[in-house]
Amino acid sequence: MHTSAGTCGGRNRKMKDTTTAGMRLITAFLIFATAGSLAQTRYIDRSGKASFFSSAPMEDIKAETNQALSVFDIKTGEIVASMLMRSFNFKKALMQEHFNENYVESNKFPKATFKGKVTNIGEFDIKKNGKYSLDVVGEITLHGVTRPLHVTAEAVVENSGVKAKAVFPLAVKDFDIDIPRLVVMNIAEQVEVTVLFSYQLMQP
Repeated sequence: MHTSAGTCGGRNRKMKDTTTAGMRLITAFLIFATAGSLAQTRYIDRSGKASFFSSAPMEDIKAETNQALSVFDIKTGEIVASMLMRSFNFKKALMQEHFNENYVESNKFPKATFKGKVTNIGEFDIKKNGKYSLDVVGEITLHGVTRPLHVTAEAVVENSGVKAKAVFPLAVKDFDIDIPRLVVMNIAEQVEVTVLFSYQLMQP
């Protein structure tokens, strides 16, 4: 098998970009966690839910996790989120194994991350119970590839807590995930992603 220098360089850059993105997210979390004087504006969910659904001619595939972590600053509108790829559970053990080893390569790229901002945060009021539509713009990193992401999240404020849900599509090819021809009829080219966070005030 022939491997060109360009391919090796691309993989090295991918690894470097993933490490950099991970460090940036960790730094953001450290800032959130240590800035006690501003803790009144920061909300956290350490057990958020995320799932993705693939509908293909041969079968439907769904995977879920309840170990997603997210912090939401209701003053600035900043949002960060992170989840371990190996925390996703599948109905079929074999599909879960293929997902981690062959598709998202969880050993190389253990996390999916998001960093963004609510552009209409001025319309959000934590002191007023009700429903809010949040316009979220940012970047998602998956399988070592970072792409822009623009979604609408539906949020509900109740008793000083925030529940936020977003549903959006992701194209597998956009994240350099290769699907073997043998199973191309089993896995959709585009998957539907759902995230649900129940934020509570972060304690200083």
